[in-house]
Amino acid sequence: MDRVEAITEVMAATEVSPEVQVVQTRFRVGLVDQWRIPAGASVLEVGCGQGDMTAVLAEAVGERGRVVGVDIAEPTYGAPVTLGESAEFLRSTPLGARVDIRFGFDVLDEANSFAADTFDYVVLSHCSWYFASVDQLTRTLARVRPWARHLCFAEWDLRPNALSQLPHLLAVLIQGQVEATGERATGNIRSPFSQQSLLRALTPAGWRTTAQHPVDAGSLQDADWEIGYCLRPSGVVTRLPTLPEPMREFVTSQLDVLRAVALERGNDPLPSYLVTADRR
Repeated sequence: MDRVEAITEVMAATEVSPEVQVVQTRFRVGLVDQWRIPAGASVLEVGCGQGDMTAVLAEAVGERGRVVGVDIAEPTYGAPVTLGESAEFLRSTPLGARVDIRFGFDVLDEANSFAADTFDYVVLSHCSWYFASVDQLTRTLARVRPWARHLCFAEWDLRPNALSQLPHLLAVLIQGQVEATGERATGNIRSPFSQQSLLRALTPAGWRTTAQHPVDAGSLQDADWEIGYCLRPSGVVTRLPTLPEPMREFVTSQLDVLRAVALERGNDPLPSYLVTADRR
């Protein structure tokens, strides 16, 4: 059993979709390797969700390290495995002693805090598009700054490298447009901002960029997931009657285009990127 397969064994979602989990875990192992988070490090993970990255971080920091994962969602959120079920499964494994997961944790709530320099690293991995706005992200980055010396960030890149990635881009932008009207949908994407927007947010939040790199995300299944959410009857379509005109017709037309250009499955995902920064 290789490193990736060993980590997937501690994920509850592996029992539901083992092949999917291996692909997702391999991608996150690559991110952590590029971030060079060492053994013995203490890490705060913001937006830990199902724990895909949490498990990878726990393996990387070793027995002397520590990972605290926080997420604003409640433990009952998620399907077919809830966040709480996934966390309990991870805690029961050999990596569990290295992990502290806290749900219903709003980083911007003054009641939730850590002492200065509690952590070596703060990680936000493919969770920032869940934020309601770039302003909320900027305030979050500023809030965590005293708690950790280094920032590790990863997200999808809105700049496609190939025409085959356009359906994923279109699905992302459709969801962002629905959210921009103030109509909260049920998907994961709320504020799909660009890499340049992230870089502009770092300075006022008190961070200095040290590196930025593109990341090959071609093996991931997220394009199919986002396209599926846009087109299935229980997805974006349910929000159309509540949208104001002319936004309703604009989104409807884009959904027509998405149906025409997207494959039934096997759509190519957008590229990803990573950024590292040090506290100013």
